[in-house]
Amino acid sequence: MHCPQLLLRACPAALLLIWCLHLGISDAQENTTIRKIIIFSLEKPQVVKAGEEVSLTLRLKTELRECMVVKAYLLSDIEIEGPFNYKYTQCLCDDNPVAYFWDFQVNRTATIRVVSDIVREQNICPDNMAVVPITANRYYKTFSLYVV
Repeated sequence: MHCPQLLLRACPAALLLIWCLHLGISDAQENTTIRKIIIFSLEKPQVVKAGEEVSLTLRLKTELRECMVVKAYLLSDIEIEGPFNYKYTQCLCDDNPVAYFWDFQVNRTATIRVVSDIVREQNICPDNMAVVPITANRYYKTFSLYVV
């Protein structure tokens, strides 16, 4: 008879303990903030004169904790010579934003696309530690550069 009395006393205590543990769910389930993979900041003119040098600056940041190898380049609907065709590859980390600079000349209105690809390339990030996101690895912005 002594054993059933012990069980009846222990049962409410066990239920209370389980209930308290259930209320203390970890923060990992509640943290639903989605980090941005790439944050673009593009500095460019809207209108230029024919033959005038155009300066274009692309600044990239990430909210990911891991580093990524990013290759940045420009595309256009018209042929543009020189530095316009430069491709840059750098390691992008949350504590190390990157900037790319292009200086080029245009003689007529152009549609320009600034492209950033996240690639698998070695000897760019420290210790070759870099990630490639599953959702997307190409980010771009398109704009028109008007020539007067």
